[in-house]
Amino acid sequence: MNTSAVAGQKRVVFSGLVLPYLLLAPQLIITVVFFFWPAAQALWQSTQMQDAFGIGSEFVGLENFTTLFSTPEYLASFRLTAAFSTAVAVSGLVIALLLAVMANRVIRAATAYKTLLIWPYAVAPAIAAVLWLFLFSPAVGILALALRHVGVDWNHLLNGDQAFLLVVITSVWKQVSYNFLFFLAGLQSIPRSLLEAAAIDGAGPWRRFRTIVFPLLSPTTFFLLVVNVIYAFFDTFAVIDAATQGGPGGQTAVLVYKVYQDGFKGLDFGSSAAQSVVLMLIVTVLTVMQFRFIDRRVQY
Repeated sequence: MNTSAVAGQKRVVFSGLVLPYLLLAPQLIITVVFFFWPAAQALWQSTQMQDAFGIGSEFVGLENFTTLFSTPEYLASFRLTAAFSTAVAVSGLVIALLLAVMANRVIRAATAYKTLLIWPYAVAPAIAAVLWLFLFSPAVGILALALRHVGVDWNHLLNGDQAFLLVVITSVWKQVSYNFLFFLAGLQSIPRSLLEAAAIDGAGPWRRFRTIVFPLLSPTTFFLLVVNVIYAFFDTFAVIDAATQGGPGGQTAVLVYKVYQDGFKGLDFGSSAAQSVVLMLIVTVLTVMQFRFIDRRVQY
């Protein structure tokens, strides 16, 4: 192995192929074992019709997929997931950006404010769901009682829209700290000389934010948009399971929770595997579309 300096940086050149592959081996093994192997198993099982005990199976081709898309409950779960992911991603980004801008302007006790805003990220999703479940408990919840005083009869156990709102609030609250950290880091990296020059030229706070701050934050915003969509699709399972368990009447059963319901509770392994494949394809397509279309508007 020898090295050569290129443009002030050392470029490592390997004389053989053994050492590079050995260095990559741990990452390749982890990727194959924990991603490609489960994905291949899900793809194979999606073409099988298994009995409830998992003893025997029969190859049925694409029958599980055709059955899925002819089922009204599954199509309803599609629409529900689209609304849920949009609400979580948009609300999480807007609230986190607002908090980051406000925290960035605080001079006294700034560290205390930032620490308090970061705390929710350290809370486990199930614990966060239980916390908001108590706050909105129809019998003893503080927020439920406050809503009752203003004429809103809150009962997420019976009202599907209120249950949906509860899981959205919990999911956003859990993720907003993550977004806040990135937005705050992005705000603090913007040169103050640019903002001061714009202020001297007569630009107000809103114009400075719209023409200088937000464009410079676009790489951070784009990264967080991708992360938040993936979070809404996959990482909100624990929140929904602890808060509503998909109820009432399937009003909060998004795609990832329906995979669990049909596979582990309904013991319909073929349908559950087909749903996993569809979910993986949806997230892949959404991510590719984000990079293909939204990435063009990002200024790096």
